[in-house]
Amino acid sequence: MSRGRRSLLKLALAGAGAATAPLGGAAPCGRPGPALQPAYGTEGQRKADLGNGMFINPIVPGDHPDPTILKDGDDYYMTFSSFYSYPGAVIWHSRDLVNWAPVCAALTRPIGSVWAMDLVKHGGRYFLYIPADDRIFVIHADDIRGPWSDPVDLRLQGCIDPGHAVGEDGKRYLFFNGVRRIALADDGLSTVGALEHVYHPWRYPEDWVVEMFAPEGPKLFRRGEWFYLVAAVGGTSGPPTSHMVTVARSRSIHGPWQDCPGNPIVRTRSADEPWWSRGHASIVEGPGGDWWMIYHAYENGFRTLGRQTILEPIEWTSDGWFRARGGTLDKPLRKPKGGRSSPAGQALSDDFSSNRFGVQWSFFAPGPEEMRRARYDGKGLVIKGKGSSPADCSPLTCIVGDRDYEVSVVLDIAEGGQGGLLLYYSQRGYCGIGFSPTEMFTHHYSEEQRWMRQKIAARTIHIRLANRANIITFHYSSDGVAWTRHPWQMEVSGFHHNVFGGFMSLKVGIYSAGAGEVRARQFTYRGLKPA
Repeated sequence: MSRGRRSLLKLALAGAGAATAPLGGAAPCGRPGPALQPAYGTEGQRKADLGNGMFINPIVPGDHPDPTILKDGDDYYMTFSSFYSYPGAVIWHSRDLVNWAPVCAALTRPIGSVWAMDLVKHGGRYFLYIPADDRIFVIHADDIRGPWSDPVDLRLQGCIDPGHAVGEDGKRYLFFNGVRRIALADDGLSTVGALEHVYHPWRYPEDWVVEMFAPEGPKLFRRGEWFYLVAAVGGTSGPPTSHMVTVARSRSIHGPWQDCPGNPIVRTRSADEPWWSRGHASIVEGPGGDWWMIYHAYENGFRTLGRQTILEPIEWTSDGWFRARGGTLDKPLRKPKGGRSSPAGQALSDDFSSNRFGVQWSFFAPGPEEMRRARYDGKGLVIKGKGSSPADCSPLTCIVGDRDYEVSVVLDIAEGGQGGLLLYYSQRGYCGIGFSPTEMFTHHYSEEQRWMRQKIAARTIHIRLANRANIITFHYSSDGVAWTRHPWQMEVSGFHHNVFGGFMSLKVGIYSAGAGEVRARQFTYRGLKPA
């Protein structure tokens, strides 16, 4: 779904044009504040677990928005919006809610831009409800690690953000933005009856500085005699003080719903806070019986990293509501009780000797047969050329979660081919350098800067990229020993949703364009401590 179409859908469903008065002034832009000192794990990547019983956010750094979490015995599973990246819908695993590692990609067939999903288990089977390109799909599996089924089209239009719930009647339902609901068949693979509006979401004061009303992301759970409906309002992007977490409850899945007197449960109140646009929450019981809220937020000054995954403790009040206990998240928090150690993150360096599609690599906006472009030949990953530039070649991309990092790759470029190393937001926003066997190409402002073309023999080329607080420096070499610094240091702090739309992040990309092939070898990643 295009940004414009999604915005129109939000407006139509939220009644924003009729009910929202002009906002009281503009929110300040803010600037990067001093980051909490993280721990450093594999390859110098930052991690949440401080090793002393405390943690700092994010628990999953980088572009992992719209988290949906499933507690399955002693295990927790989570997945995130994957947009145009395929394989997508990567499922992550944890046993303590702080340390997370990817286990598989559930969605392999392109169905469009994948938005906020819901991961559930019902009757011993796993289900993933997926909004993509103005439709709602479902895939299912008997084992969370797959294989997952082909997508089933539920034939619903005009809906996003499905939230699965089982009522006191034992029947299954999907809730959507708005807040609307439709019944599901017992097998969860088709709908029953009509879509209906069931709740008028809580409204914030009209002078708050937000993007738009836009009620979305309904997530439901049952505790005791109450059903709780957790939703987001205020808009996912826009001013730093947009987006928030709200709660309503009912004794029946059929309502009526009453708003929490403490709404909003979470909200960024100032651009000076470390996390912006906090919202889109799910509630989960921790391994030791305490309760937690998981949601997404932008890091102050680093929208380029996308919306990252946040963990915050909640406590239950005597009147049966709950409240957040993390404040502005500017201090370390105590880890959930009773958690067991589990892996955190993964190494991103890749010698391309094994298939890491999905859990690390994905093609951006691929065609139905995109995977046929790629093959492992024993020396590296060979990618057949497509299109004529980074804008139309569906580059290979990798999510990064550090403020500062360095990556490098070796490329073998065949006759007729062109390949290079990028920072890639979308076909509308990217920068990087590329090579043919005889020339170097410079890409910035999302187009080739033809005046910088240079004759270079580059059938094999080493490329290195360093990102320090959104300042990008490229080096290249014919042998990996003697390096030449590219003359243009690029600034990329504006490569994010508020500029280009799409709700994505700035990823590392390898591209292969033209009529030839490019072999990628020796990809390395290293997190850098702030200077």
